[in-house]
Amino acid sequence: MKYPVYLHQAESGTFSGFVPDLEGCYFAGDTIDDAIADAHAAIDVYLDYRSEKGLDVPAARTINDHKDYEDCRGGIWAIVDIDTAKYDGKAVKLNITLPHNLLSRIDAYVTSNRDYSSRSGFLAELARRELLKHS
Repeated sequence: MKYPVYLHQAESGTFSGFVPDLEGCYFAGDTIDDAIADAHAAIDVYLDYRSEKGLDVPAARTINDHKDYEDCRGGIWAIVDIDTAKYDGKAVKLNITLPHNLLSRIDAYVTSNRDYSSRSGFLAELARRELLKHS
């Protein structure tokens, strides 16, 4: 999921910011790159905590959704891409039934596409995307 992050520069030259979609998620760094790296770490801790508490991963909105907020003026925007799969909780094994030809096409796609490590990973990612559309 691609979370927009908002950064501003202090008089000292350092950078700090927040993630508008994750209330209370702040980060900082000596450079823009350091601040973005810290944003990634801050988001990881934030989502890990929510996962431990059994809470959902908040959906990321776009920069355009936030650009007019009073706290989001005079600074710069960046995007932090987070693989939210690890925050879904413990994996549960289940049996499903799919048509043979569909399953063969899924397996061929997963084999040729390194974005997915397994058939289960592929199906889970598609489910996440579809659910995000409707949340």
